Amino acid sequence: MDDSRNIVIGRLSKDTGTKVETIRYYERVGLLPAPARSEGGYRLYRIDHLKRLNFIRRARTLGFSIDEIRTLLRLADERKRPCAEVRVVAEAHLEDVRAKIADLKAMERVLRDTVARCAKGTGSRCPVIEALYREAPSLGPRIAAVRPPTAQLTRGTSSAPTMGASSRHG
Repeated sequence: MDDSRNIVIGRLSKDTGTKVETIRYYERVGLLPAPARSEGGYRLYRIDHLKRLNFIRRARTLGFSIDEIRTLLRLADERKRPCAEVRVVAEAHLEDVRAKIADLKAMERVLRDTVARCAKGTGSRCPVIEALYREAPSLGPRIAAVRPPTAQLTRGTSSAPTMGASSRHG
């Protein structure tokens, strides 16, 4: 591709598989530099924009946050910076990924056990539904922290648990 060729946003979107709104968002948050404008006000991107957008998309696919990507792009732009600085960002992200994997493995165990209990059930009480009403301390503090602190489960007159009056939504 010719480095001097202008690329309109629709073409950039198509070439990278990125929605137009996402491209504009990346510009607003400073990940993608603002392109030149045509006399009619259209954005005119260059090959450098395409390369940078591909970098951003790949980093997002790998789960890097916007702030982490901003740091990686800054380090990529300052090529004289030591690779050790990139390693620090990557190591922090690796720890986050490992924590998520641990959480997902805990969820897998709970779901596997619950589904196994449900597999042979023919009654009206479903172990999966019952398990979703119970707190699952085996999932660890990361998942338990998501549960609203004032939510209390109580038994109603029906066979299914109901939320107590003290729970808050939102």
